[in-house]
Amino acid sequence: MEKVGEGPPLVMLHGFTGTTHTWGGELTKKLANKFQIIKIDLPGHGKSTTPNIHSMEDCCYDLAQIFNQLQLSTVHLLGYSMGGRTALSFAFLYPKRVRTLVLESATPGIADSQEKKARVQKDEKQAKFILTNSLKTFIDTWEEIPLFISQKSLPLSMKERIRKERLSQTSHGLAQSLQTMGTGVMPSWWEQLGELTCPVAIIVGEKDQKCSDWHRNGEKDTK
Repeated sequence: MEKVGEGPPLVMLHGFTGTTHTWGGELTKKLANKFQIIKIDLPGHGKSTTPNIHSMEDCCYDLAQIFNQLQLSTVHLLGYSMGGRTALSFAFLYPKRVRTLVLESATPGIADSQEKKARVQKDEKQAKFILTNSLKTFIDTWEEIPLFISQKSLPLSMKERIRKERLSQTSHGLAQSLQTMGTGVMPSWWEQLGELTCPVAIIVGEKDQKCSDWHRNGEKDTK
């Protein structure tokens, strides 16, 4: 966990293969002028070693305990991808503790039971691949998925920073994350979205076709 700045607490949660370093120094510096920035490594990532995490609910419970230790009754939550799914889940499980939600490239899960089952099988296969190959082999494969094609146009220094962050993970941690906090095994919040009481901002990249489809068409595109 990292803390910087003064003001209302803003908790930042990274995506799969990310760490607290996902939130670059320039962004953190700007936000720290108005907020106390709290960056947390999610289970299986960075410096987080949490063998007691068996579900998204477990992760959210641990986040609540961290906020208790920091004496934070309420927080602003910003999450990217897996971090967004975690932030949204926390908002449903602990609604009185969330001031606002900012969700970047995140989905509320998968509502259809057959699609959920298929996604769980896909993530299990991915976890097995991670555990039976080198971390570098997995990252090489991961960086070639369509979602990250646009990253090939980033400046070399930024691409090197992102790759270094991904390679800093452990195979066991990434596999555990997929098996316990993947899109298939997490709760589906589609039917409860109208029950959110805090302000919500949704950010989707112009080239992020998958997430754009989720938000335009709803649960049928949650694969």
